[in-house]
Amino acid sequence: MTFRKATKKDLISIVQMIADDELGKTRESFQIPLPKEYLKAFDEIDSDKNQELIVVENKDLQIIGTLQLTFIQYLTYQGKIRAQIEAVRIRKDKRGLGIGKTMFTWAINRAKEQNAHLIQLTTDKRRPEAIRFYKELGFTDSHEGMKIHFE
Repeated sequence: MTFRKATKKDLISIVQMIADDELGKTRESFQIPLPKEYLKAFDEIDSDKNQELIVVENKDLQIIGTLQLTFIQYLTYQGKIRAQIEAVRIRKDKRGLGIGKTMFTWAINRAKEQNAHLIQLTTDKRRPEAIRFYKELGFTDSHEGMKIHFE
């Protein structure tokens, strides 16, 4: 597998994976052409040095996974960097093959390369299999996350 920074030409594959699960179907809008909001968001992510939108390719150069890493500079922990991993998705026909574990290993190592002192994620409580998987990888549910959605 190859990990690389996503390009605009990868966007259709990325959005398709993000939309292809129970929760994604309710909040994403996968259609071709993609809605302009995805293109704008890609440009914002791509231009931000603290964001890494990554795609994973198999040996046939097919995109089989994606994730986004954000590096957050903050003052606590004596001004250290925190890595946030989001939007981890694997193409539906490639799930259950160990690709997710490989992707997380890559992301953890990338965070260490950037001198992050921790890597964190959030996941929806309606994803019990994902929660179990993250715990198996060593993530702990050390904090309670809260949100306010603005509609």
